[in-house]
Amino acid sequence: MKRILVSILFLAAFSQVKAQAFGYSEPVKNAEGSNYQFTKVAHLDATPVQSQGQTGTCWSFSALSFFESELIRKGNKNPEILSEMFVVRKAYESKAQKYIRMDGKINFSEGGAFHDIPYVIRNYGIVPEKVYQGLNYGSETHDHSELFSVLNGAVQGMLTSMQNSSDGISNAWMSALNGILDAYLGADVKEFELNGKKYTPQSYAKAIGLNMDEYISLTSFTNHPMNQKCMLEIPDNWAWGESYNVGLTDLFDACEYALKNGYTLAWGADVSEKGFSFRNGLAIVPQDPSTIDVQGRDNKNFSDAGADKSSNAFVTPQKELEITPELRQKGYDSKVTTDDHGMHIVGLYKDQNGTRYLLVKNSWGTGNYPKGFLYVSENYFKYKTINIYLHKDGLSPDLKKKLSTK
Repeated sequence: MKRILVSILFLAAFSQVKAQAFGYSEPVKNAEGSNYQFTKVAHLDATPVQSQGQTGTCWSFSALSFFESELIRKGNKNPEILSEMFVVRKAYESKAQKYIRMDGKINFSEGGAFHDIPYVIRNYGIVPEKVYQGLNYGSETHDHSELFSVLNGAVQGMLTSMQNSSDGISNAWMSALNGILDAYLGADVKEFELNGKKYTPQSYAKAIGLNMDEYISLTSFTNHPMNQKCMLEIPDNWAWGESYNVGLTDLFDACEYALKNGYTLAWGADVSEKGFSFRNGLAIVPQDPSTIDVQGRDNKNFSDAGADKSSNAFVTPQKELEITPELRQKGYDSKVTTDDHGMHIVGLYKDQNGTRYLLVKNSWGTGNYPKGFLYVSENYFKYKTINIYLHKDGLSPDLKKKLSTK
C-alpha cells in the first residue's frame, strides 16, 4: 500500500513538473460554476490590478500597466506603480491647447489613446503613483465627473470667447486651466524625492530606462493599405498617433508570438457587445447573441463591471461566429464597433476544445471571479479590436519584414 501511495505521489509530482516544463498548468475557470477549462500557454508578469474608478481614463491605466510589465521584462522585478493621473493631467494640458488651436473641431473628452503615454513621457516625463495620486478632492477613489464638467466648461467658454473676439486670445487661459487641474488633481510635480534621491519627472523617465521610440501600434482595417502606417481613426486619438495596418490573421498572430516570447500588449477594444461580460470573466462572440440576457446598462465611461449578462454561453463553450476581415470592417464602418476601452493582455490560454483565449488585465478593480482579469476569445479579439500596442521586438521576423521595421 505504501509503495502504491509513493508511486501515485511520484506520478503526481512528475505530472506537475512536466506541466511546468512545457509551460502549462492545471485548468482554470472564468467564473464559479463554469464548465470552461482554460489551460495556460503563456502567462506573463504584471503589477497588481488597479481601479480607474468613475473616470474615462482606462487608456492611462492600461498603458501604464503595460509599461510596468515592460519594466519587469527588462529586469526590474518590483517596479514602482506609475502615476496614471500625472499622465492624465499632462494630456489634458496638451489636449486643451490642441482643441483651441483647432477651433474646437477635434475631440475634447476624458478619453485618450495608447499614443498619449509616449507623448507625455517624451514631453513631460513620468512620476510614481505615490508621488502623484491625483486625489486632491477629498476622495480615496477616482471620480472625474465634476472635474471634467468644470474643465470642459472652461474650455468651451474659452472657445466661445475666442470666436466672439477679433483681438485674439491671451496667455492667461492656460494658467486658469492649470488652476482647475491643480485644484482637483494636485499641484504639478516639478521635483520629488524617491529612495533618498531627487528627480524631476524628466530625469525619472530617463532613470527607469524605457525608450518610447521602441513601441508601436498595430491595427487591421481594409479602408487603409496593408502593412503601412495609417491614422487611427477614432475620436480619442487627439494626438493623431499612427498605427501599422496589418492583416487580421497577422493581428492575432502578433499577440500570440509576443506573449510566447515574453512580451505583453496593451489592447484597445469595443466592450459594449453582448458577449463581453466582465462579471463572467469572459468575452466571446456566440453565433446566436440572442441567447444572452442583458439587465441594466454599461456606464458612459465603461469604468465598471457594466450590465449584468447571463447566458449558457458564459458557462459552457459554444460555437462562435467566424470573423472575417469583411465582417470586422462592416462593424467599424457602421459604427457598431467603437473605441470603448483600453486593457492589458498578459497571457495566452486554450479551452478544452483548443480555442485560443487572451488573458486580459482590466482596470475595474478585483470584484469578479478572475480577480480583475477576463478571458477573451480569438474571435472576439478579431472582431472588436481597435488596436494593440507593444514593443517592436515582440514582432515576429516575418511581420517585421512586412512592415520594414528594424
